[in-house]
Amino acid sequence: MSNFDLSGKVAVISGGSRGIGKAIAHAYAREGASVVISSRKSQNIMPAAEELNDEFPGRILGVVAHSGKQLDIQQLYETAIGEFGRIDIAVSNAATNPHFGPLLTAEESQWDKIFEVNIKGTYWFCKMAAAQMAKQGQGGKIIIISSIAGLKPSMMMGLYSVSKAAIIMLSKSLALELSGDNIQVNAIAPGFIKTRFSKILWDTESFRESIIKQTPAKRIGETEELTGIALYLASSASDFTTGAVFTVDGGFTLT
Repeated sequence: MSNFDLSGKVAVISGGSRGIGKAIAHAYAREGASVVISSRKSQNIMPAAEELNDEFPGRILGVVAHSGKQLDIQQLYETAIGEFGRIDIAVSNAATNPHFGPLLTAEESQWDKIFEVNIKGTYWFCKMAAAQMAKQGQGGKIIIISSIAGLKPSMMMGLYSVSKAAIIMLSKSLALELSGDNIQVNAIAPGFIKTRFSKILWDTESFRESIIKQTPAKRIGETEELTGIALYLASSASDFTTGAVFTVDGGFTLT
């Protein structure tokens, strides 16, 4: 399993205070990486960093950063480099969903917010990571957390789906452009995973029953079930994998 070893690597994960981001941070630290996690609220990110540091002393750093603000993202990377000296892995996980309802009822402010965080924020996060990786001259890994909503439209989630489809194409375009710097860029498209972000779906009986009925695995996924593919994409095992989109959805997109 040596090609999955992350010893000596440094990872930056946006939206790392809970859910998928925190689970990935734990998996990377377990395999030897130093990990910087960010969130826009201090009351969220600091307890998460302290909890992870209890298990992995000195290898977890929590940073307050708004994932939709270019200056915040720049400061996030500067802090990570100041603490650990380099960036090898960047996981763009932060996202928002300000509108749950028919797409044509979305207001301009909701379009602006979802573009600010889910699309422009992801772009700035990846751009700054790529610049640092190219400067280091040793390649790197960029992983974008999209969603099956970017592959298959869902009722009441049209605006979110548009943003997640956009970052899938962002990942493919970056994969093509960054290949010369030995930087692999891939996307993960989770299905319905039990996180606070998706609570309205798995905690509402009618939604939950409909999801489970359409999912061949007949259940909602857990955050830890995304860490295997996230570890593969962060490690040398994926050096010949770029521009791919990996669904982790219990077969939902097959139906």
